[in-house]
Amino acid sequence: MIQRFTDLKVWQKAHALVLEVHRLTVTFPAEERYVLTPQLRRAAISVPANIAEGSKRRSNNEYAHHLNIAEGSLAETEYLLVLARDLGYATRERIEGLLAEIDQAARMLNALRTKVEAGSRTPAE
Repeated sequence: MIQRFTDLKVWQKAHALVLEVHRLTVTFPAEERYVLTPQLRRAAISVPANIAEGSKRRSNNEYAHHLNIAEGSLAETEYLLVLARDLGYATRERIEGLLAEIDQAARMLNALRTKVEAGSRTPAE
């Protein structure tokens, strides 16, 4: 039986991160409405979206490619959160908590991509 992307722990973690990013960006200054806020939201959304899309691709190479895109989007999300922290848009504690979640998600994504590249389409992650 093929595993649904929603059953993947890494997708669940990435989805939870999107929800937290949305909650966080609501508190950003109004002048960021068209700059940092949408870019951060798009980067975060790209992570679970690429996991989902890749899981439906026919080949492992295509799936791994989408997982790699998700990894890049996760790194972009990380940087944008660091920027928001350094601009004073959120507390250090709140951002550090999100960065810890990103670190865990990055390790999970890397493990999933490695398994998919090795030929497994039913990873434990």
